[in-house]
Amino acid sequence: MLSFSAAAAHFNKLVAPVVTSRWLSPLIRRWMTTLTYTGRRSGRVISTPVGYERRGDDVVEIPVMLPDKKAWWRNFTGDGAPLTLVLDGSPRSGHGVATRDARGAVRVTVRFPPV
Repeated sequence: MLSFSAAAAHFNKLVAPVVTSRWLSPLIRRWMTTLTYTGRRSGRVISTPVGYERRGDDVVEIPVMLPDKKAWWRNFTGDGAPLTLVLDGSPRSGHGVATRDARGAVRVTVRFPPV
């Protein structure tokens, strides 16, 4: 049986091409995108597909499903970190901050500079 991390890696490898596909992307890009960031410890540039919710033109929220089984969102704890999301087919740079509520749910709130 695959570990959660291995299963998530396989899932991401399958989903990533769909998110960037010329034909399929328009069908899912209202709720799914690619998040790119630099790992705090590794210094590597990492891209991963994520679900998101828009909160106006300058804010996006990324709910983290099963946060205790994932590590990527920890790059955005404390003061947060810069990141890039592909929105409406174009990369957009912003700053993400992860928060955990009283029930343990985690969200990364991304704020973009005014255009």
